[in-house]
Amino acid sequence: MGGNMMLEIKEDVNSFYVGEENWREAEIHYIHSGNHTIIVDHTIVTDSLRGQGVGQALVKRLVEFARMKGIKIMPLCPFARSQFDRHEDYADVYLK
Repeated sequence: MGGNMMLEIKEDVNSFYVGEENWREAEIHYIHSGNHTIIVDHTIVTDSLRGQGVGQALVKRLVEFARMKGIKIMPLCPFARSQFDRHEDYADVYLK
Protein backbone atom coordinates (compact mmCIF):
# COMPACT_ATOMS: atom_id res chain seq x y z
CA MET A 1 0.00 0.00 0.00
CA GLY A 2 1.30 3.46 -0.81
CA GLY A 3 2.42 5.21 2.32
CA ASN A 4 1.22 8.58 1.05
CA MET A 5 -2.36 7.47 0.64
CA MET A 6 -4.78 8.85 3.20
CA LEU A 7 -7.67 6.47 2.95
CA GLU A 8 -10.70 7.02 5.09
CA ILE A 9 -12.74 3.85 5.34
CA LYS A 10 -16.29 4.52 6.47
CA GLU A 11 -18.76 2.04 7.83
CA ASP A 12 -22.49 1.54 7.56
CA VAL A 13 -24.85 -1.29 8.39
CA ASN A 14 -23.66 -3.84 5.84
CA SER A 15 -20.54 -2.38 4.28
CA PHE A 16 -17.26 -0.57 4.55
CA TYR A 17 -16.63 2.05 1.89
CA VAL A 18 -14.51 4.90 0.61
CA GLY A 19 -16.16 8.07 -0.66
CA GLU A 20 -19.54 9.47 0.26
CA GLU A 21 -22.68 7.67 1.39
CA ASN A 22 -24.39 8.42 -1.94
CA TRP A 23 -21.26 8.17 -4.12
CA ARG A 24 -18.98 5.32 -3.14
CA GLU A 25 -15.62 5.09 -4.84
CA ALA A 26 -14.97 1.67 -3.29
CA GLU A 27 -17.05 -0.70 -1.20
CA ILE A 28 -17.00 -4.12 0.37
CA HIS A 29 -20.53 -5.33 1.03
CA TYR A 30 -21.63 -8.19 3.25
CA ILE A 31 -24.76 -9.85 4.56
CA HIS A 32 -25.26 -11.54 7.90
CA SER A 33 -25.82 -15.28 7.90
CA GLY A 34 -26.88 -16.23 11.40
CA ASN A 35 -25.18 -14.68 14.41
CA HIS A 36 -21.61 -15.74 13.76
CA THR A 37 -21.06 -15.45 10.01
CA ILE A 38 -21.01 -12.71 7.40
CA ILE A 39 -20.94 -13.35 3.67
CA VAL A 40 -19.05 -10.96 1.40
CA ASP A 41 -21.16 -10.69 -1.73
CA HIS A 42 -19.29 -7.96 -3.60
CA THR A 43 -16.31 -5.65 -3.58
CA ILE A 44 -16.17 -2.71 -5.96
CA VAL A 45 -13.41 -0.21 -6.65
CA THR A 46 -13.87 2.55 -9.21
CA ASP A 47 -11.31 2.98 -11.98
CA SER A 48 -9.97 6.14 -10.33
CA LEU A 49 -8.86 4.15 -7.27
CA ARG A 50 -7.93 0.88 -8.95
CA GLY A 51 -4.40 -0.41 -8.42
CA GLN A 52 -3.84 1.54 -5.20
CA GLY A 53 -4.55 -1.24 -2.72
CA VAL A 54 -7.99 0.07 -1.82
CA GLY A 55 -9.73 -3.29 -2.24
CA GLN A 56 -7.10 -4.95 -0.05
CA ALA A 57 -7.56 -2.24 2.58
CA LEU A 58 -11.32 -2.86 2.62
CA VAL A 59 -10.83 -6.61 3.09
CA LYS A 60 -8.34 -5.94 5.90
CA ARG A 61 -10.82 -3.61 7.60
CA LEU A 62 -13.54 -6.26 7.36
CA VAL A 63 -11.17 -8.86 8.87
CA GLU A 64 -10.49 -6.50 11.81
CA PHE A 65 -14.25 -6.01 12.23
CA ALA A 66 -14.85 -9.78 12.23
CA ARG A 67 -12.14 -10.35 14.83
CA MET A 68 -13.59 -7.65 17.06
CA LYS A 69 -17.06 -9.20 16.80
CA GLY A 70 -15.85 -12.81 17.05
CA ILE A 71 -17.43 -13.82 13.75
CA LYS A 72 -16.33 -15.63 10.60
CA ILE A 73 -16.29 -14.37 7.02
CA MET A 74 -17.39 -16.40 4.00
CA PRO A 75 -16.03 -14.56 0.95
CA LEU A 76 -18.29 -15.41 -2.00
CA CYS A 77 -16.95 -12.41 -3.90
CA PRO A 78 -14.01 -13.60 -6.05
CA PHE A 79 -11.84 -10.61 -5.16
CA ALA A 80 -12.35 -11.05 -1.43
CA ARG A 81 -11.76 -14.80 -1.72
CA SER A 82 -8.46 -14.19 -3.51
CA GLN A 83 -7.39 -11.91 -0.66
CA PHE A 84 -8.25 -14.55 1.93
CA ASP A 85 -6.37 -17.19 -0.04
CA ARG A 86 -3.34 -14.90 -0.25
CA HIS A 87 -3.23 -13.85 3.42
CA GLU A 88 -2.63 -16.77 5.75
CA ASP A 89 -3.02 -14.39 8.70
CA TYR A 90 -6.74 -14.10 7.85
CA ALA A 91 -7.28 -17.84 8.46
CA ASP A 92 -8.76 -17.24 11.93
CA VAL A 93 -11.83 -15.55 10.43
CA TYR A 94 -11.96 -17.39 7.07
CA LEU A 95 -14.95 -19.66 6.64
CA LYS A 96 -14.28 -21.65 3.45
